[in-house]
Amino acid sequence: MKLAGVIPVILLCLASYSPQVHAQVVQPVKNKNANTQNRLEKLNFPRSGAPTGRRQGAASRNGCPDVKQPVTALVPGEGSVNESISFLTLTVSEYPTFWVYLPDLPTNLRSGEFVFQDERGRNIYKTFLTLPQKSGVIGMTLPQNPQYALRQDNKYQWYFKVYCGNPENTSDYYYVKAWVQKVALTPNLESQLKAAKPEEYTVYAVNQIWQDALTSLADMRRTNSGSSVLTQDWTNLLKAVGLEEFANAPIVGRYGVER
Repeated sequence: MKLAGVIPVILLCLASYSPQVHAQVVQPVKNKNANTQNRLEKLNFPRSGAPTGRRQGAASRNGCPDVKQPVTALVPGEGSVNESISFLTLTVSEYPTFWVYLPDLPTNLRSGEFVFQDERGRNIYKTFLTLPQKSGVIGMTLPQNPQYALRQDNKYQWYFKVYCGNPENTSDYYYVKAWVQKVALTPNLESQLKAAKPEEYTVYAVNQIWQDALTSLADMRRTNSGSSVLTQDWTNLLKAVGLEEFANAPIVGRYGVER
């Protein structure tokens, strides 16, 4: 008789349960020795509507030399260099990090600029950067200052430029442009992240929170460069957005934070 009374209560609880995470909800990876072939292989970062940007860099004018590969924002998107589109990404961070692939550049192209704007195109933050001497991936983090903090549900745009000469004397540059939106860190998502430590990126990824998945995994790779699991996960994550050609590129720069 006691069992008969418990079952309806269980069914009622299940019927009233509603996930609060922004996107799809799955259990975080708990098996640290899981087969790398089964991790992060079926991720989906679909086009999320407007606004869109430019994932692969084009020259602002004709004064830039040809490069073998384009400057590329590591974000979901589609298309070729001439018709490249970047999709809106998500973050739960107030001060997210944005990632770009830099190709081999002529030795005189070492001046870059990162610009972060609100939805109306007003500058929130911008800084000039001295670029690394070799090709690879770089990350740019917003300074942890309240004036730069992202507000929940707001959309922002960011640019990265590589100047073809002295930025004070030229308007020629390669550039990429992308959009990001801050979403809520719900109790459900926070619980999943705690359970997944130190592999929080797995939870961000399956919930389509691209910026934080990429940053979390990139930071782990920098401190565990010999891990085959992290290498495979990095490859799978980039493959999910059609950027697997950059999976072997080293991380050569991190701006805005002490690392």
